[in-house]
Amino acid sequence: MRAAVLHGPRDVRAEEVPDPSLVEEEDAVVRVVAAAVCGSDLWAYRGITPLSGPARSGHEFVGTVEAVGSAVRTLRPGDFVVAPFNISDNTCPNCRNGIHTSCDRIAHWGVPGPDGRAMDAGQGEAVRVPLADGTLVPTPGPPAPERIPALLALCDVMATGHHAARIARVGPGDSVVVVGDGAVGLCAVLASRAAGAERVVVMSRHPARQALALEFGATDIVAARGQEGVAEVRGTLGGPADCSLECVGTDLSLRQAVGTVRPGGRVGCVGLPLGITRFPHRELFTHNLSFSGGGAPARAYLPELLRRTWDGELAPGRVFDGEFPLHRVADAYAAMDDRKVIKALLRP
Repeated sequence: MRAAVLHGPRDVRAEEVPDPSLVEEEDAVVRVVAAAVCGSDLWAYRGITPLSGPARSGHEFVGTVEAVGSAVRTLRPGDFVVAPFNISDNTCPNCRNGIHTSCDRIAHWGVPGPDGRAMDAGQGEAVRVPLADGTLVPTPGPPAPERIPALLALCDVMATGHHAARIARVGPGDSVVVVGDGAVGLCAVLASRAAGAERVVVMSRHPARQALALEFGATDIVAARGQEGVAEVRGTLGGPADCSLECVGTDLSLRQAVGTVRPGGRVGCVGLPLGITRFPHRELFTHNLSFSGGGAPARAYLPELLRRTWDGELAPGRVFDGEFPLHRVADAYAAMDDRKVIKALLRP
């Protein structure tokens, strides 16, 4: 079969790799219907995260179960499933507490698991899924083709945007600042409005992303950055916001998020913090800010988000504004890297 393989900076190829098969009794094999390129994939693509050798790529995919191991109880061949961005058993104490990103048996797509065996990754034609009962979430039935992008968004970006709003305790009547206009930030707009936020300011300098943010429910756009951006947010709202959602992971974005919030306000930080070198402890302490951050436990949120998406309450699929066949995976990555698309969808 064919799958995306990263060889080095800006060198990703669709190559022949071994077909997946059942290895453990808890495994499933999923035939991929759609996969995504994530902003976090670009860290390795740009050479910021070093590679020790060629590596499979992709941690967001949906598809159809082809085979299940003898211990799998909740899935059967033919089920359409959504895969969260990490592998978990859904039974350990951390999973039961809703933090599947700290599962005792956690594994990650495309990197060696606890047993040293490299995991398959989502950007390919098929995937071996360990701990299938705990990881995969089946849909109520076969989805219509037009629903596929929305379901794919649940694997990561919608779950992460939802997590940002949840940990910042966004509620009815709140004013919210979203720092970041990528897919996660845009989904954070959806999540904030769904939680009852009255004003949602998105910090964005990209016209197409601004337009989608407004369609998703943003009430205001601020294009300025740094202290100028902080001042403009405060002028737009008539003061600081109740909450801010940091969805980028850089020093600048974190300073903006902290600077736009009122004393006693809440900051939810979900940007992968590879670009953060200074934690603003003094600012948080001085202004009594509540700060929460971390990787979204997508598996914990999937049942709720799947129900709301299946019922039409949430429609995050429009973050996918570029679609590519798998053999053009290099073009998909380049389009993301050049910010020509918000998020790329791959069709095997």
